[in-house]
Amino acid sequence: MTVRIHITANDGVPIYLQIVNQVKHLVASGRLSAGEEIPPIRALAEQLVINPNTVARAYLELERAGIVTKRHGSGTYVSEGPSPLSRREKVKLLTGRVDALLVEAGHLGIDLPRVVELLGDRYQTIHNDSNQ
Repeated sequence: MTVRIHITANDGVPIYLQIVNQVKHLVASGRLSAGEEIPPIRALAEQLVINPNTVARAYLELERAGIVTKRHGSGTYVSEGPSPLSRREKVKLLTGRVDALLVEAGHLGIDLPRVVELLGDRYQTIHNDSNQ
C-alpha cells in the first residue's frame, strides 16, 4: 500500500476531514483504484501519529459517501464500479489545489499569465512523457 496522506495540525481543517479529502483526491485522480485496499485504521493512525478514532471517523465518512467499503475481517477497500465522486466534487477538489497554487504564486511574485504559461508547459511535458 503506497497511500500517502499528510496532515497539517494548524491549517484549521479537522484532521479527519483532511484524511477524507485526501482519500477522495487519490480516488478521483486514479492514484487509488477500485478494489484497492487502503491502510488499516491502526496503521494509518500510527503513520500519522494520531488517535485511531480520528482515522475511524474519516473512514466512516468515506464509507457513507460510497468511496470505500469495509470487508469484515479483510480491510477497507476503494469501492468497485464507477467513482461516486461527481464531476462537481472533482472540480471542487481541484479548485482547492488551484487556490493554493495561486496564493503561493502571489507570495513568490509570479503573475497569472506566467502561472498559466507554466501550467501549459507542465501539461505538455507530462502528456509527452506519458505518450512515449
